[in-house]
Amino acid sequence: MGKISIGDIVGRKSYQMDIFFKVVDIVGEGPQARALLKGLDVRLCADAPLADLEPVPLERLRAFRQELVRRNQRCLGDVCSRRNKERAVLLKYRNDEGADEAPFFEIPGSVLHLDGDEEYLEICLNTYKQLDIKATGFCIAEEEIHLRVRELLEEHQPDILVLTGHDGLLKGKRDFQSLASYRNSSAFVKAVQTARQYEPDLDNLVIIAGACQSHYEALIAAGANFASSPQRVLIHCLDPVLLSERVAYTPINQTVIIADVLKSTITGVSGLGGIETRGKYRLGFPKSPY
Repeated sequence: MGKISIGDIVGRKSYQMDIFFKVVDIVGEGPQARALLKGLDVRLCADAPLADLEPVPLERLRAFRQELVRRNQRCLGDVCSRRNKERAVLLKYRNDEGADEAPFFEIPGSVLHLDGDEEYLEICLNTYKQLDIKATGFCIAEEEIHLRVRELLEEHQPDILVLTGHDGLLKGKRDFQSLASYRNSSAFVKAVQTARQYEPDLDNLVIIAGACQSHYEALIAAGANFASSPQRVLIHCLDPVLLSERVAYTPINQTVIIADVLKSTITGVSGLGGIETRGKYRLGFPKSPY
């Protein structure tokens, strides 16, 4: 085994290299040295002895990144295809009401995204842009989000609030109902509660909260519309974006079809859940030529 350094892409031998991680720090020395790890495509932080780590071969890493790009492109392609079909149906309905084929304009919901991980946040912001969603993002440590969320809500007035970062069950903890068993679930719960003090109405402000293995029930009880993770599984870094897109582009007079929304995410119903929520998409008429 070669020397493991900060920035290396590695897998854990004890887990059959099932997840690829980036080494973000190394603590300790000698046989006691451990690496702090961050998942490349899942919102997971972990630590492991250096002896349990193995660098990912270049060819395998290249194949992983190529598949990641293909999967993301498929997801974005599916979104665009679905949206075009929905728009055609909606515009036909409006035009049948006597609009004389005059052009409409669209106002999808806007997003404020607070994330504990700067790299994941950048990926999400780029994806919002690709999906034509107005989004503002801030990187804030999970335990500090509740201290800043109200001021940012007041400043940006979003339709959708996304609260995410890193989470997970602590090593050796098996009490899934106790917040003390989770790395950051209590921090997300505090942030949701603070946001609901600002805006109690579940349709005026749609909240998507949580990360890998988060305490789903506690987040929903705190006031989140959608949360992770019902089965305490890992979620993909783009899952909150895909959820936001469905809310942002569901018409204001319709509720989001929960099962369809969750099936459109990368992780699916095992990693995400939610409650009936009204959409945020509005049509305007007519479109100005200027």
